[in-house]
Amino acid sequence: MLDPKSLDEMARKFAANLPPGLREFQQEMERNFRTTMQSTFNRLDLVTREEFDAQSKVLARTRAQLEALEERVAALEGRAGNHEQTSDS
Repeated sequence: MLDPKSLDEMARKFAANLPPGLREFQQEMERNFRTTMQSTFNRLDLVTREEFDAQSKVLARTRAQLEALEERVAALEGRAGNHEQTSDS
């Protein structure tokens, strides 16, 4: 979700570009632009940069843990295989 301050700023910029005859409707237009943008962004299911960065860090930690566990399993399987070979002899 986008920061409300960013939405307000974008709405102000849109409204500022209106012709001078429509300036009296500026506040109403800002509200309408903001509402429309908010609705559009909600449908897009966007996340903030902070949320994205936090999830990226979680994913990186999870991948590192998975790799470590895969190495441990491979080592344990290797030991189990060696143990079976020495038992068979």
